[in-house]
Amino acid sequence: MHAWAYKQPLNPFNNSDSIVSSTVLNQAADAFLPNFNVGQLQPHEQDNARNLTSAILSILQSNVQLEFHLNVQPSQRQNYSDWTARIVWPLRTDSRGEIDGFVPLPIVPPSGGDPWLPDGSRTTVITRLDVHTNSTNMGNATAYLVPPEGVVLVSDIDDTLRVTKIYQPTEGLLNTFARDFTPWLNMPSNFARWSTQHPEQPYHFHYLTTTPEQATRKYMDFIYSHYPLGSFDTRPLNFTTVDQTFAIRKFLLDQILQTFPNRRFVLFGDTSNSDVMTDYPDAAKAYGNRVMCILIRNISATDNTDKFPYNTKGFQGLDTSRYMFFRTPDDLAGLDFGNGDCKNGSVPQSVTFGWQNLPFGVSTGSSGRTGERVSWVVAVAVVVGWWVV
Repeated sequence: MHAWAYKQPLNPFNNSDSIVSSTVLNQAADAFLPNFNVGQLQPHEQDNARNLTSAILSILQSNVQLEFHLNVQPSQRQNYSDWTARIVWPLRTDSRGEIDGFVPLPIVPPSGGDPWLPDGSRTTVITRLDVHTNSTNMGNATAYLVPPEGVVLVSDIDDTLRVTKIYQPTEGLLNTFARDFTPWLNMPSNFARWSTQHPEQPYHFHYLTTTPEQATRKYMDFIYSHYPLGSFDTRPLNFTTVDQTFAIRKFLLDQILQTFPNRRFVLFGDTSNSDVMTDYPDAAKAYGNRVMCILIRNISATDNTDKFPYNTKGFQGLDTSRYMFFRTPDDLAGLDFGNGDCKNGSVPQSVTFGWQNLPFGVSTGSSGRTGERVSWVVAVAVVVGWWVV
């Protein structure tokens, strides 16, 4: 379980209880919107900017004792309606207001009898748990009991699942701070199809974003409105190691791959993230066939405003059947990960294993063109929030 405790300057439910005024938050939000000020935005966009700014300016709370209450979600109770758990975290929050670690959950009642939960090594069912914490009605989350075998779809969010345009700084900031989050084309329909593709062994969905944790509540709200429910990894507040500071995507990707050693993984990303372009192929080389597919959106193929070069060197030496650069969500239609599909043979590929999308059509690297058809574990992210009245 991973959680952090904070005080939020703005009460999103009742502005009159907020620590600071909307005027002060407007001034703070202006710093994130170059060439704009909040007064130029539509009313709902002003609310978006204030809410996100308030989250970023949250005051971390150290030395807090956190307590969690878990129960099976009503839609999945059936034979496990009596299961519940109370966890008092053994350590108080650190100087960044965080806790992070594994905790055992009771599977059978202390007095014996029928199991409260299914044996994780004998079921293919992913069980969802409601998680609540003390002292606030905002501290709630969903945890997932995931069987040791099956397929996990791990996806970046910005410019993979939603329209962000981080390669256009002004647009990227407006799309993040002010505008409502918008799905990228018909990508949600693909994920909806995959969520029902193999009911006998359903996929688990995991969303891995390097957005700082303070700003991710809006990301979670967006995902849960448009994509299958799933667990989250975000950029933690704990920057105590080099990996957590400078290689956070690799750190988080290694963590989930090592947590589920018998599961196979499908990785989604886009060419605007340099860490995706290195960390994904590195994971495929380090973990072998457990990384069964890498699917990368080639932004420059459909958006001529993307001037960011990207480097495909990391893919050199990988089996070309294990990765695909796609242009639109329709390129992914028909893929069946449970059957080992990773590639749509009709989608042209041109990977030179070097820098691509350089000015004037220049590319570097070797000409390795690929144009031819060629036990229970809990995954949970908890956000705990206080605001001062």
